[in-house]
Amino acid sequence: MTPAVRGLMKPAIALVVLFTSACAGSPADPSAAPTLPNAVGDSCAAARPDFGGAATGAERDLFAYSANAPLGLQEAVESTNNGVEVRVISFDSPDGGRVTGLLFDPVARSSPRPGIVLMHGAPGNARQMAAQAQQLAEHGAVVIAIDAPHARRGGSWVRFSTEDRAEQIQLMKDLQRAFDVLRARANVDDQRIAYVGISYGGAMGALFGGIERRLKAAVLVVGDGGLVSHFTGPEDSNSMAALSCATRVDWFEAMTPIEPIRFVAHASPTALLLQSGRFDTLVPVADARALHAAAPDPKTILWYDAGHGLNQQAAWDRHDWLHEQIGLDARQ
Repeated sequence: MTPAVRGLMKPAIALVVLFTSACAGSPADPSAAPTLPNAVGDSCAAARPDFGGAATGAERDLFAYSANAPLGLQEAVESTNNGVEVRVISFDSPDGGRVTGLLFDPVARSSPRPGIVLMHGAPGNARQMAAQAQQLAEHGAVVIAIDAPHARRGGSWVRFSTEDRAEQIQLMKDLQRAFDVLRARANVDDQRIAYVGISYGGAMGALFGGIERRLKAAVLVVGDGGLVSHFTGPEDSNSMAALSCATRVDWFEAMTPIEPIRFVAHASPTALLLQSGRFDTLVPVADARALHAAAPDPKTILWYDAGHGLNQQAAWDRHDWLHEQIGLDARQ
């Protein structure tokens, strides 16, 4: 999905547009998980959970996988456009099943190329990123765009259950395997691989950057702190009542420990570009600034007088930054 597409992080059904409160109770082990807000009686107090400090080593280990396991890569050429070969691909997910997606390869180039892992918004899928991937490949990058686990199944992209936790952990492992797919290609320089994520992909990039140590650079476009941050924001303040207190507490307990804003502090020395819109109604300015503040140096923060889709200047700035960081061809 391109930056121009609006509403990437909005669920399709009003029931799942959630979260400004939590119910009575706290995690079973307060020392092992961020503290949930207290409540009185059976009521739900309106509050965002305290995310606590940066993620611990044990929490980062949740996303460990075997980099030496066979990829099980399957690929088939779909088309060739302007010197870019488009391949439909799939490979084994460390958490089971097959990761699906697209690979864009500038096959006419003879020298080692930069690589880019490209992540879509939500709801969305890899194919909705095709136009952006094609443009990046025409400028010399080998690009892989994968489908998130929620895009490989039916139903709502967020379920407000522990399944969301399992899928977010699986996504991180799948993205690391996508990185491995690029590294395995003879025409990719594995010292020049970047991540680019849009909206949901931008938020998940904060998590990915905090666990993937091999990234040269990462671009987080209109990202916020993660799913808990998003569904406790002012844009969704009236929807939490659709779920029971017990459901809300269970979801907070499952998702708060893996909230991306808790992991981004570990991104250094990966260079970060964070792009946000001053008039974005899906990622409020305060939530964008919270992510910016949590991100470590080296980082570049760019604001635009635009909404969630940003504007052409943002696309140019992103391209120029990737040119500097990984050697993407300069704009003509």
